[in-house]
Amino acid sequence: MSTHGMTDMNESKVATGLPRMRTLVVAVVAVLAAGCTVVPERLTPEQVAERVKRDHAEMYADQEVLTEPITFAGALARALKYNLDYRLKLMEIALSQGLLDVSRIDMLPRVVAEAGYRTRNNDSGGTSIGIEDRQVSLRPSTSEERSFSTARAEFSWNALDFGISYYRAKQAADEVNIAEERRRKILQNIVQDVRSAYWRAAAAQRLSGEADALLASIRSAIDRSREAERAGVMPPTQALAYQRALLDAMTLVNLRRQEMEFARRELAALMNVRPGTEVRIAEVAEPPLLAVPTNLAELEVMALTRRPELREEDYRVRITQHEARRQLATMFPNLNIFAGASYNSNTYLYNNTWADAGASVSINLMRLTGWSTMRRANEARANTDSARRMALSMAVITQVRVAVERYRLTVLDHDLARESTQVDQRLAAIARTSTASRLESELEALRTESRALVSRYQQATAYASAQASFGRVMNSLGIDLLPGEVRSAEMPELQRAIEASLLAGEREAFRSGVAEIPATRPVRVEIAGLAQGADEPVVRQSVERALTRAQIGLGGAKESVALRLSLQPPPAGGGRAVWQVSASDAGGRALFSSDYTSVLPASADARTLSAFAEAAVLSVLPRLRQTLAPKVAAK
Repeated sequence: MSTHGMTDMNESKVATGLPRMRTLVVAVVAVLAAGCTVVPERLTPEQVAERVKRDHAEMYADQEVLTEPITFAGALARALKYNLDYRLKLMEIALSQGLLDVSRIDMLPRVVAEAGYRTRNNDSGGTSIGIEDRQVSLRPSTSEERSFSTARAEFSWNALDFGISYYRAKQAADEVNIAEERRRKILQNIVQDVRSAYWRAAAAQRLSGEADALLASIRSAIDRSREAERAGVMPPTQALAYQRALLDAMTLVNLRRQEMEFARRELAALMNVRPGTEVRIAEVAEPPLLAVPTNLAELEVMALTRRPELREEDYRVRITQHEARRQLATMFPNLNIFAGASYNSNTYLYNNTWADAGASVSINLMRLTGWSTMRRANEARANTDSARRMALSMAVITQVRVAVERYRLTVLDHDLARESTQVDQRLAAIARTSTASRLESELEALRTESRALVSRYQQATAYASAQASFGRVMNSLGIDLLPGEVRSAEMPELQRAIEASLLAGEREAFRSGVAEIPATRPVRVEIAGLAQGADEPVVRQSVERALTRAQIGLGGAKESVALRLSLQPPPAGGGRAVWQVSASDAGGRALFSSDYTSVLPASADARTLSAFAEAAVLSVLPRLRQTLAPKVAAK
């Protein structure tokens, strides 16, 4: 090709390249100008409302409808499946696993494919001059077209990058383990919170009806006392004193009730129940409290072994060790190996395609001077990790001791509250028995009944506190009371798995010196000696209600204990009456017998007899509990 032809071809390429360059410059300037005009844009009310609507739908999406009364295991199952905090921890585990996968990819060799296009508005090239005489020896020339495209595929492996990526992957793997331990901690906290809220909510539901009836009676009595005051039947000071006493009793009952009612909302939140859904608690007897453990040394070792926080510290120690090794790896010589294939559309090249390979070794000599500083920093980091773990271990041991002691005190409080409740219930029963037509007696009976209800609230609160303290003991030990994995997410199977996991966890935590407490035998109530047979169902229901309040199971099976109340009525003009209370087993063998004496009017109605019978049963309640307790065979 002639020189003239080459010149014409180059001039043609310049003519085509310049418009393209101008177009590219104009596009870049337009993009930059658009970026400089960005202004703050606030969310519109419609966008916020749409977000709220979407989040509200997602929070309660795909939930099974709560149609039946829920048990403790069922509440834990719903909390495990629908609790938002637990969902967040599961997502954090998935995120950690994804970061681990990314770290694994970083260890792979690099295989890079690239393509490009270049253009310029004039020719590249140059001339040559002599080294000695500095004279131009060649005329200006070029070996590169003004516009050309390139392509290359290259495989490369860097030993230093591989080592650093390897230790980073090891650290990411331990981060996954840390996320798993945090998931365990969230589960343990959920169990503790649900346990505390569930038993308070159960007490609120159980006592709500009685509280409503009592408050209505108190309100009616206050109205009647005001009428008696206006009519002059009662002195004003006496009427006002009784009204004040009843209002105080009403206030105290309301306060206790509010404390319990809040637990129902708390339980619903833990289970992530849709607002407006009624949460009903299954009517079951409260399980007996386990004896206070005495093997503190074994419990402390168990806590140090199983607590998620300490296991997280173990993984952090490994992360620190991997970080030290990663820093050490940066001081070694770096080996880089590469191989690739290239293409260039430049027609001036003799070979437009070629393959190349190579290897290089390098080392950062300046980094070697920081070896001592790096070593001291790693030692300080390791010492800090050890000191933090020791401080946390001491805190864990303290938590175990405090949790056990708190559980012991709450068990004592519960026993005291139960005895106080029995006394107040007996006082209420006696007050109802002695109530005549006088307003003063009725008001006194209401005061004792309100005090008895407050005592029952106190007993329920003490039981819930004991259950919460029991949960703190399990939490301080790091016992997993929820299964980590369940084959199916269906609620019935999940509930069965949780029940088995709860039993296994409690046995593991209290395996030394504490035996499982089996259920007590049920009681069958029999009433005899009443003048009118129509009163028998009313009296029996009153006795059964008193036994239910005392957490004693009822049953009509043959293996149940027969509790018989036989009345010896007072003389014709009224006077001393006796309830003979006796218990016998399924075979008819007498277990105990006791008499309860009181003064009754000549014509005692069903209400008076019921109160009298309830007081008689409450008087033998300690002996009845001892009789119903199962006999543990000596080992």
